[in-house]
Amino acid sequence: MNGFLKKVKKNKTLLMMLVPPVIFVIVFSYIPMAGIVVAFKNYNYYDGFFRSPWVGFDNFRYLFVTGKIWELTRNTLLYNMAFIFFGLIFEVGFALILSEMTGKIFKKTAQGLIFLPYFISWVVVSTIMLNIFGQNGILNSILGAFGINGFSIYQQVTIWPVIMLLVRLWKQTGYGTVVYLAAIAGISQEMTEAAQIDGASVWQRMRYITVPSLKPTIFIMTLLAVGNIFRGDFGMFYQLVGSNQLLLQSSDVIDTYVYRSLITTPNIGMSTAAGLFQSVLCFATICTANYIVKRIDPDYTLF
Repeated sequence: MNGFLKKVKKNKTLLMMLVPPVIFVIVFSYIPMAGIVVAFKNYNYYDGFFRSPWVGFDNFRYLFVTGKIWELTRNTLLYNMAFIFFGLIFEVGFALILSEMTGKIFKKTAQGLIFLPYFISWVVVSTIMLNIFGQNGILNSILGAFGINGFSIYQQVTIWPVIMLLVRLWKQTGYGTVVYLAAIAGISQEMTEAAQIDGASVWQRMRYITVPSLKPTIFIMTLLAVGNIFRGDFGMFYQLVGSNQLLLQSSDVIDTYVYRSLITTPNIGMSTAAGLFQSVLCFATICTANYIVKRIDPDYTLF
């Protein structure tokens, strides 16, 4: 006990700095978990969370009996897998390219242009796409001026997975690039300079020094992304697709389906059941991924 108190006294400044985030996590992450009980109840506003009648697994049965939950889960999983895989390639790739640039002005300009889309709202992105690629958009106006028949991407179901991936990469790559650039900045310059003196080319320095040094950051970023692999980006999917029934065939995910269901049938218990279903899947996925990483290299695990 005395040893514990000595450690607390020795690190009291660090522990005081830790208090605000701990309070934040408890208030906004742990206390709201009591709301999980709604997934097993027929919730109504008069009786509240704890006095509403129990319905057992009826809310989950509603989700699964519709037959769409498996299709929605598959869509959510495949989209996020593509976002993680291609996002990693583009983010690391751009970070490596920018780190090797020598022109400071061009480097800062390129970095700013790549990072800029991250701050644009999905509402604005949706409006831009509609005005360019819609039936009455700029692209069709240009094609019509040359006597070419116009088209609308909002009527092309098969190409929307690719469109979603491209838009996601355009908007999110800048953020990941900055993270990896920060990691590259922390790499010892002595190794790079020694390799350069020994005659190593730019590609050799990237392959044997920079990329291996980025492994901890890559593992951590990937594990954090895997933790939400069964959660769709609601803002992205809803704003880009909306209620277009034609596009929902290939672009519907769990989050947008639950939202539309709440509008038509205000069943709060069903939405809570869907959230709990996603959370359990995400928890199992992150634990599995963390276990695999631990078997490969324990130093790169989250816990």
